[in-house]
Amino acid sequence: MSIKYAILGLLQYKNMHGYRIKKLIERDFGFMWTVNYGQIYPALRSMHEDGLVTMSVEAKTNSPDRKLYAITDKGRREFLDWLGAEPERRLFIRDPFLLRFTFFGQGDTQRSLEIVEEQIAFYREQLELRKKFLGARGQRDIYVRLASDLGLRFNEMILEWLIQARGEMQREAGGRTLRVHGGGKG
Repeated sequence: MSIKYAILGLLQYKNMHGYRIKKLIERDFGFMWTVNYGQIYPALRSMHEDGLVTMSVEAKTNSPDRKLYAITDKGRREFLDWLGAEPERRLFIRDPFLLRFTFFGQGDTQRSLEIVEEQIAFYREQLELRKKFLGARGQRDIYVRLASDLGLRFNEMILEWLIQARGEMQREAGGRTLRVHGGGKG
């Protein structure tokens, strides 16, 4: 997913600051994509230079001035062209934890279980946040609500899988000495 199109899509709803854009991406798309300010602000600057968005400065008295971004007609046309184009057909889960998990058999079993526990806690917290915001998302258009529902279901599926993985890892480690990685080969 290109950050440019996520931003253009959000600006279809209303004008926003970079901070608000990041928060909405995290809330609405966090199950499939993550971003940071180091991606958002350069993208906004580039989109402004390309005439896809306008930028106005809101003067603040007790805090730094804020830049407010709005989509232009050119930005709307480019967004609609992207929206109507053939979608990518890749299906993938891009999660650095899953790559690490794949190699847990080569490391410290106890630490691997701790990391899985941390992931379980993280996904439980995310699930509660998603449930909390699901009602608010219902006020938006059907497509945002359906994508949010997918995020909730995806979160539930990952949480269920993590709990299953933890159980299997604990059974596998039961009755034998846990591996502790010593840092060298062998």
